[in-house]
Amino acid sequence: MRKEETVSSGQMACLFLSFTLGSAVINIPQPLTQSGNSGAWLSVIIANGFGMFLLACILYLYRKNPDFTFIDYSRKILGKWITLCISIPILLLLFLILSYIVIDIGGFFTSAMLRETPPYVFHVLILLVAAMTARAGMEVMARMFVLLLCYLIIFSLMVIVLNLPNYHLGYLLPVFPAGMKPVIHSTYMVLGFPYGEIVFFSLLLPFIQKEKNNSIKKYMFLALLIQGFLLILSILCTIMALGSLSGTFKFSLFQLARLVNIREIITRIESFIGIALIVGSYMKTSIMLFILKETLSRVLGLKDERIIIFPVMFISLLLTLTMFKSEIEFFEAVFVVLPLIMIIVAVLPLLLITIIVLFTGKKIERKDETY
Repeated sequence: MRKEETVSSGQMACLFLSFTLGSAVINIPQPLTQSGNSGAWLSVIIANGFGMFLLACILYLYRKNPDFTFIDYSRKILGKWITLCISIPILLLLFLILSYIVIDIGGFFTSAMLRETPPYVFHVLILLVAAMTARAGMEVMARMFVLLLCYLIIFSLMVIVLNLPNYHLGYLLPVFPAGMKPVIHSTYMVLGFPYGEIVFFSLLLPFIQKEKNNSIKKYMFLALLIQGFLLILSILCTIMALGSLSGTFKFSLFQLARLVNIREIITRIESFIGIALIVGSYMKTSIMLFILKETLSRVLGLKDERIIIFPVMFISLLLTLTMFKSEIEFFEAVFVVLPLIMIIVAVLPLLLITIIVLFTGKKIERKDETY
């Protein structure tokens, strides 16, 4: 890690909001309303509480030693070899998630905007741009993503507000048409993406400026609350606008933008929200690539971690082209398999380390260069 590269607490919170909101606001409403019906928004409330718990664990470890991630704690507490057994599955999971994000961007382009263009064209472009962004460093991403995040939120809210004439409150009832089971199932679907991914963001906390890290707890929790509010709002508006069809239309905000028609003056604004959705996924791709680069470089003991950016990009590109044969396989991987893998590979080790540090009061003073 390059010690001279630091960001403020506010900038880190903006990166955190970009990370948790970026591709979630595109993908979450449709599968959740398909599974949880009109009670899907309750699933986000429950899952957001789970995310708050994980964030509290991460910030507790950060407060104990700002220079350490939970993997650094693992090396000191559990030893080198156990940490290696933890780090390798995490690296593989990071590769998978990065590939999933890129596949989703390609799917958005080919299904909603440029239908005749092969998906691999978009995979190459988004990975190349994200690789150059990650190579530029944390400070560059922090400054740039503040503006892109504002663009994403403003246009998403604009679509929601302009659809006011299309909303029908009656579509929200009954809240539990099939009991609590669909809501619980929907909650499980988002435990991996986006809330389980909060564990990986702990790998970026050492980049916070040490003299300005007093407010990080407040900013991070506020960012997660904003993410939950926007996600719940998008689900509620999707249900109120589309009713029983809300679970059939993928990329819900894009579909809502198509409904906007105010006196035939404000209409056909889906291109703006399409760009906003692409921007959100781009930000998350860049952050995930940066996290992967930092983790892999420490496992390999590299002094210049930037040299592995493009090899990592190339491996991710190959994965995007070979992993799935159909959209159904991709859906099952993200919303059925990923939550279980995320809990086993990332969440449980974090909880174990947190419990050990909490009950032993172990304080780590020295940090090694490699895992």
